[in-house]
Amino acid sequence: MSLSMSRLLPLLLGFSLAHASCPVSIAQTPRARVLTPPRVSEMSDGIRVTVFADAPINDYTARREGRDFYVIIPRATPPTPHTGVPGGGLVDVLIEARGDDAVVVVRLPPGSGAHVRQNFNRLDIFISTPPTSAEEGAVATAPATTVGGNSLRIPRVSRPPELEEFLSDASREAAAVVTDFRQRTPRDGEPTSRKTTAYLSYDDANLYIIFVCADDPRLVRARLAKREDILSDDVVSVTLDTFRDRRRAYYFAVNPLGVQLDGITVEGQGDDYDFDTLWHSEGRLTPTGYAVRLAIPFKSLRFSNADAQTWGIALGRTITHNSEESYWPYVTQRVQSLLQQTATLEGLERVSPGRNVQLIPYGVLGAGRVLERTPSADPSYRGQKEARAGLDAKLVLRGSLTLDLTLNPDFSQVESDEPQVTVNRRFEVFFPEKRPFFIENAGLFQTPENLFFSRRVADPQLGVRLTGKVGRTAFGGLLIDDRAPGEFLDAGDPNRGRRARVGVLRLQREFGEQSSVGGLLTSYDFGASANRVFALDARHRLNRNWSLSGQVARSFTRERDGMSRWGTTLLANLSRGGRHFSYDLTYTDRSPGFHTELGFVPRVDVRQAEQFAAYRWRPERGPLVSFGPNAFVLVNWDRAGRVQDRYASGGFGIDFAGLTSVQFTRSRSYELFFDRGFRTENTSLSFYSDRLAWLGLNGSYNRGSGVNYFPAPGLEPFAADATGGSFGLNFRPTRRFRYEQSYYYTRLAEPRGVVLPDGEGRGTVFENHVLRSKLNYQFSRELSLRAILDYGAVLSVPELIRLEGEKRLTADFLLTYLLNPGTALYVGYTDDYENLLLAPAEARPFVRGGPPTTSTGRRVFVKLSYLFRY
Repeated sequence: MSLSMSRLLPLLLGFSLAHASCPVSIAQTPRARVLTPPRVSEMSDGIRVTVFADAPINDYTARREGRDFYVIIPRATPPTPHTGVPGGGLVDVLIEARGDDAVVVVRLPPGSGAHVRQNFNRLDIFISTPPTSAEEGAVATAPATTVGGNSLRIPRVSRPPELEEFLSDASREAAAVVTDFRQRTPRDGEPTSRKTTAYLSYDDANLYIIFVCADDPRLVRARLAKREDILSDDVVSVTLDTFRDRRRAYYFAVNPLGVQLDGITVEGQGDDYDFDTLWHSEGRLTPTGYAVRLAIPFKSLRFSNADAQTWGIALGRTITHNSEESYWPYVTQRVQSLLQQTATLEGLERVSPGRNVQLIPYGVLGAGRVLERTPSADPSYRGQKEARAGLDAKLVLRGSLTLDLTLNPDFSQVESDEPQVTVNRRFEVFFPEKRPFFIENAGLFQTPENLFFSRRVADPQLGVRLTGKVGRTAFGGLLIDDRAPGEFLDAGDPNRGRRARVGVLRLQREFGEQSSVGGLLTSYDFGASANRVFALDARHRLNRNWSLSGQVARSFTRERDGMSRWGTTLLANLSRGGRHFSYDLTYTDRSPGFHTELGFVPRVDVRQAEQFAAYRWRPERGPLVSFGPNAFVLVNWDRAGRVQDRYASGGFGIDFAGLTSVQFTRSRSYELFFDRGFRTENTSLSFYSDRLAWLGLNGSYNRGSGVNYFPAPGLEPFAADATGGSFGLNFRPTRRFRYEQSYYYTRLAEPRGVVLPDGEGRGTVFENHVLRSKLNYQFSRELSLRAILDYGAVLSVPELIRLEGEKRLTADFLLTYLLNPGTALYVGYTDDYENLLLAPAEARPFVRGGPPTTSTGRRVFVKLSYLFRY
């Protein structure tokens, strides 16, 4: 006797929720913990005193009085006998009972500092002495604020600290000092392999963070790259949760040469690197590693207007050559979220963004030509001229509310989309947003179903957006027009020249620990047509590893002919993250009538369940970082109960030190297409390596079977042998020069059971080649020159597939002077070629053939924008 999927899914969800909630639903009475005698050991950067207990130590307090450092552990029994423990001449330790508590007393050497790190039933007291200028990562001695537990109090300074002061014996003002960086990967919980020190302070205008990082100068990876192009370098970073809600935080990172990367981290959504703001950084390579300085203006952050601020903070360092990621405070992979592990930042008093008005006017001048391809006329080139100007304005209200206004917004895209394979794709291919106006606070409008995809708004003229947070309520509203729908209609159409009206409203209320409930409303009107979508979503963190999220949405659509339809969608997701085991279960139910004009929902009439599970072993030593199996299963029914898709795959992945990985996958699937069932299979192997500082490689190869979704007239869809692959190369011979090469190949061949009208067979259905060569030279942090050569070819057999064979070649040059995200000068040139030949007069104006030597479009442009900030 078998259960139907409609009954099995609620049972599985209920069991998973009950099982995940058990560890936190049973209250236990705390008992006295028994401590072990302290252990004292010498480290490369100081002394460590370690105490173990037979139960977790998660409620200690620490303080310093003169040369004595005290750690009080409640409900604890000291070891017997609890006498003084000499540290081999390193340090003196005393552990004794005081009532029901145990107190560890450490007599500190002159001029030293101390801080504590807890890891389950282990307590480490780290004692460090200020290094001299002759030591590794030398820093001049200065008064410091002691860091204790998971809290950090930073001092106010009277002048901005300079990087040189931390590399010499120059005097400087007090700063909070952080040294206890611990690995998240590859050795979760161990001290960082290279000494790392961070110094924090602030004044009326900025938050200052100086990192001094020790390493072998020959191993430090640092390129003079374009802004945000540093993910393959060594970096240091700071994550700032300015509302201390553990849901959304700013992320600022710098490579050893001071090149910037910024973004937004949203709990349950990941990192959004499209966010850009104004801040300052500098970096310097040293004989013992490198040092960097970050100055983050309070004007660039959103936070409450309280006199005393309490933020969340995490400091990070990535060491690329050994695949190491370290943080203070200790951020473990055993917990699903980074934001729930941040430390408490205190000491910020009487700070505010102040008057914060930003104006970014821009202008674009361009000229070019395009080849006209009207079937009824002879081919000719039509000249094009472009003159466009606009203004983006931003007003920050009371620190946490932001009003954005735009006039003819700057939506000119200077960077081309990354190449993707789009041939013989059954559903729409996703291309990410790149336009500035939609990027800021984009995560606020993101929900489990992608109901607001901003690239649907193609050519707006006027727009206004209000976003912010008051208490535990976040909100956002957007009103904008779109000229594109009315631009390409026939001259006699009554809607020609009209604009679409777009509105989006988002509300989100937080409760509990990293849980929230929200609503989204989208509205789209063009002529007599309209589309409304209303959705409710929620996310609940069950414990430190499990989370549950879901969404229900209802749509209303009125077509231009007056016909109306309604539709609903439901999504539920159960997710687990951890150091070894990860799991994800998603159920999606979309009715046939559901439609979103502004969202990215490529398919409706589905009831789909998908599960993913992976287990990773993580060796403590050796070249292996992790390895283990993974599995993915998907089943999809339509509302009539027919199976539309069934997919199952199993794989095995291996990660090595030095950013090197290999993945093997084997899959089988069933697909219903035009009432015909197709069974396919695939075997794939992929690899990635960035082990060498001057060379990165990646590639993949897959072989199996696939479906021809666009058969030639007279043929039914059919299965065929499929082959695909990709190759990428990243060549970095110097710090300024970079060459990237990518290649994608897809082939469908050897049709199965297909009889052509002429009785002949064909060995190939189509081949698709996509090739990109990219050169970049960085003259300075601000000035760069980039050249891209794109080649694409589709070679098809017209008797088998409804796909026109073509070859395209595009040359793209761009000179960029980027002073900051709002102030930039671009000079660009683009030239397009295709394999078009002039046909005889009685035929079509063009036929395809030969190499791509016919110019089809040419454009040169100059774009200038400037940030005025008051």
